[in-house]
Amino acid sequence: MIVVRALIALLVSSLVVAPAVAQDRHVPQSQTQLRLSYAPIVQRVQPAVVNVYAAKMVQNRNPLLDDPVFRRFFGVPGNQPEQMQRSLGSGVMVDASGLVVTNNHVIEGADQVKVSLSDKREFEAEIVLKDSRTDLAILRLKDVKEKFSTLEFSNSDDALVGDVVIAIGNPFGVGQTVTHGIISALARTQVGITDYQFFIQTDAAINPGNSGGALVDMAGKLVGVNTAIFSRSGGSQGIGFAIPANMVRVVVASAKGGGSAVKRPWLGARLQAVTPEIAETLGLKRPTGALVANVTAGSPSAKAGLKLSDLIVSIDGQVVDDPNAFDYRFATRPLGGTAQVEVLRGGKPLKLAVALETAPDTGRDEIVIKARSPFQGAKVANISPALADELKLDSSIEGIVVTDLPDNAIAANVGFKKGDVIVAVNGQKIERTKDLDRLATEGSRLWRITVVRGGQQLSVVLGG
Repeated sequence: MIVVRALIALLVSSLVVAPAVAQDRHVPQSQTQLRLSYAPIVQRVQPAVVNVYAAKMVQNRNPLLDDPVFRRFFGVPGNQPEQMQRSLGSGVMVDASGLVVTNNHVIEGADQVKVSLSDKREFEAEIVLKDSRTDLAILRLKDVKEKFSTLEFSNSDDALVGDVVIAIGNPFGVGQTVTHGIISALARTQVGITDYQFFIQTDAAINPGNSGGALVDMAGKLVGVNTAIFSRSGGSQGIGFAIPANMVRVVVASAKGGGSAVKRPWLGARLQAVTPEIAETLGLKRPTGALVANVTAGSPSAKAGLKLSDLIVSIDGQVVDDPNAFDYRFATRPLGGTAQVEVLRGGKPLKLAVALETAPDTGRDEIVIKARSPFQGAKVANISPALADELKLDSSIEGIVVTDLPDNAIAANVGFKKGDVIVAVNGQKIERTKDLDRLATEGSRLWRITVVRGGQQLSVVLGG
């Protein structure tokens, strides 16, 4: 399967818009009804769908430099030429003051962002919030004093397979285009795009350039934000994916609240999927639910009484088919109050009230390692509960974690990746960021490094 982000570096052109259709659910009864038009809906939602242009400076890198043997013998030349790289996507105006939601991958790494309205006016925009976990970002138009047309959020949980939807966008830069289709599936959790795997699938034509565009219903409300397509050719093959409006609403609310990061509930437990073998062991008729594999001491789940091997089957009355479904349902619950989580424990149903509160995020002490060493250029942080939840790390893991890594950093060239947990260096345990900073400053001719990546512990030896 090939999943292509609906923008995939459209390095030259324009943007996209994606509205939708259908919620007054009835089958056409006559030829007159078959001649009905979507035009009134399109005309109403068009002003709220915008084009997003992002630009960044990148090095015109020779592919030979990616070969470690070449770098070893010839080194890495300095002052490599730079060029402006431009990309195109879409966005949706969600607040009359000039707040726009788009995909994070549309503006990732951008030095400059511009937004073009349907009336051809163009505005500079600032990035208010980026959330890679949902692949959403919030922009704000600069120096504006007017009120803009917006789209109202629908309750995406009310969407049904078969509902008609419309996508409006600028595919391949050809100009604003309207397509329609139906919701083909709901709660797609095996797409592999973001942390929160719970997508609306549609057969409305979505192509490169549509990323961040709106999917709207027949009431002209936002059902979802288009983010990716399944394609073997790079173009639409009738399988597109949108982030549900209820998840978009959470990200927008965080931006409106003045936050630079999304505030969402913290469970404090690690969940795993139920395999057919596990289902047979538990006496289940089918492999469904989310099995508790670990509970963090002092977390909301621990305080609620959640235990190892509990099987979560629903949250607030909504069925949970797998861990991805639970993550989405839990993340879209409003902070404050509690969520009613139903579990099976020893085959017997039990309801637990889990507090909806954010994870503590103190003592990160995030720094960039500047001293010449294998870690140079890496941004590292102490592991807080919030960071462990964000990066999906085991809550009991010790060490410090790589939170950011520029492509041209030495740390990236030697093989470090975002999310790597540095446990020990040259036999010394790394507990805080200052420990690594001190060792990097002292230098060494040989570096013996222990890291944890994806739950696996690795040991490597590098020259100084």
